[in-house]
Amino acid sequence: MSKKIRVKPGKGQSAMGMAAGIVFCLIGLFVVIPTFGLFGVFWTAMAVIITVTNGINAFSDKGVSSHEIIIENEERQEMKSEHSEAETLEKDIRERLDAARALYEEGTITGEEYEAKRKEILERL
Repeated sequence: MSKKIRVKPGKGQSAMGMAAGIVFCLIGLFVVIPTFGLFGVFWTAMAVIITVTNGINAFSDKGVSSHEIIIENEERQEMKSEHSEAETLEKDIRERLDAARALYEEGTITGEEYEAKRKEILERL
């Protein structure tokens, strides 16, 4: 089972963000909309969203989270660790078996040596 923790910015940071948002809203209303038209509307809408979000974080206990931390319990982490160790062992054994087979097929080792090596590798399971 995992636990989720939501993190929101501090009140001081949010108050400064809200103040900056108000400035951008005013710039949007009096400069950007008259100059750039539709882009100015988009600019001002984004500034309003930023201002409202920061205002909620600065002046309410609920707030809007900006990050989420997920903490997994130890049992789940141990299971993942055991699973990855098993995968690593299986991969190592397959690689060693493939290497032994390649040596046999090249004629570097005899059939008896190949079978002995194969048996030795499989005993590791």
